[in-house]
Amino acid sequence: MTIQTIVETAKDTDRRIAKLAVDERTPGGARNLSCIITLDQSKTFQTFSGFGCALTESSGYVLSRLPSPVRQNVIESCFLPDPERSNCYVQARTHMNSCDFSLDNWACLPSPDKTLRSFSMERTDMYLTPLLQEASFASGGTLKLLISPWSPPAWMKSNADMNNGGFLQPEYRELWADYFVRFITELKKRGLSVSLVSIQNEPAAVQTWDSCIWSGAEEGSFAASCLGPALKKAGYGDIRILVWDHNRDLLFSRMSESMHAAEELNGGGYIGGAAYHWYSGDQYENVAKTAEKWPDKLLVFSEGCIEAGTRPGAWYTGERYAHNIINDLNSGCNMWIDWNMVLDMQGGPNHVGNYCDAPVIADEKSGTVQYESSYWYIGHFSRFIKPGAVRIACTMQPLMTPATVDGRMGNTMESTAFRNPDGSTALVVSNRTEADMVYELAADTNADAAGEKRYTAKADDSGRGTILYCPPRSIQTVIIRP
Repeated sequence: MTIQTIVETAKDTDRRIAKLAVDERTPGGARNLSCIITLDQSKTFQTFSGFGCALTESSGYVLSRLPSPVRQNVIESCFLPDPERSNCYVQARTHMNSCDFSLDNWACLPSPDKTLRSFSMERTDMYLTPLLQEASFASGGTLKLLISPWSPPAWMKSNADMNNGGFLQPEYRELWADYFVRFITELKKRGLSVSLVSIQNEPAAVQTWDSCIWSGAEEGSFAASCLGPALKKAGYGDIRILVWDHNRDLLFSRMSESMHAAEELNGGGYIGGAAYHWYSGDQYENVAKTAEKWPDKLLVFSEGCIEAGTRPGAWYTGERYAHNIINDLNSGCNMWIDWNMVLDMQGGPNHVGNYCDAPVIADEKSGTVQYESSYWYIGHFSRFIKPGAVRIACTMQPLMTPATVDGRMGNTMESTAFRNPDGSTALVVSNRTEADMVYELAADTNADAAGEKRYTAKADDSGRGTILYCPPRSIQTVIIRP
């Protein structure tokens, strides 16, 4: 193999997605080798659609209070298709009606109106639409949106409240499907492209903020009998419907329930996949099980953040992102979308005080922003794993590692690899220990089914593959050319 470059971000240094020559990370031998990473180009898995973040009313509000050049720089640092300057996001999630990261509760149709004539985008256009349009422009028009509702209007619900759970009253299901169509149409008028919708954010959680309860069967039947047909009739049949949009713990069981309900109505094809979050823990086996059961459906990581306010300068936050991204990708995830792009110093605004961290934190008083470790860690994936990339086999054989407490590597050293459409391979390696982790980068050299030779490791005099090291508390992206 030919290593073109190594890109690195490391704690207690000024290296942030910094390019390095290969010899700068060559230890000169295999002493203290922690693991062997083997790439096999013949074994391929899911195709990846890209990375993104959520564009909420709170993010739009915070950015509106910053000087115009600072605002523009933040948007470009996330969406510009230039890996030298940006995280190159091509996906974004946003909310239909308010969410907790809104200034208060609101809906596009706040009062009963079965005709939808009084449907209004006034509140959406205040802070959300300008942000969505600027992000789309920065992306070169490639930005695709995932639309998620946190709650229908209060008058459609059993508890007459956008907060505190409740459920959509059955008599409003067709109207609610038409509401989706109207919102998508209004966004289209504003030059915005929707590719995905989820039926409900966190449908199993009664939250003190905007929330609504759905069972798996209800989501499946709604997709098959209401939302899917409504989208198709309006000419939006290519928009894929996602179910669940909640934690990994119930991902497989909820997908099973929804698919069963939809198939009973001969509408299983209307379900395009499932979305999920990280708040219940790792549980990656549920992602892998779902990917294996329904290989033609999308698996979208749609939300994850560090909760309970901001963590300015913290390093573990970025490491948590790397751990989640690597394991989600290795389990079959097709798209990975972070939560809020930017928040204020408190981690809001949030209309119920549910403050969280974000990769970009804005100080409205000084008119400045700071990029957190999570921003740089996400960039190690989003800048170099391109839309259309295919995951390849990346096996890590752990050896004894004196740098770890128990002498075993565990999940302190993790990796994933993708082959990009241009033929290059992006290998991402994360080291969460306090010492250099020396690894051997090897490749399976057997001929593939077409009789062509795969990457061959450039061996040193000992016959080993390329020996590299990843510094303490750091992440690397290794770009390999065939």
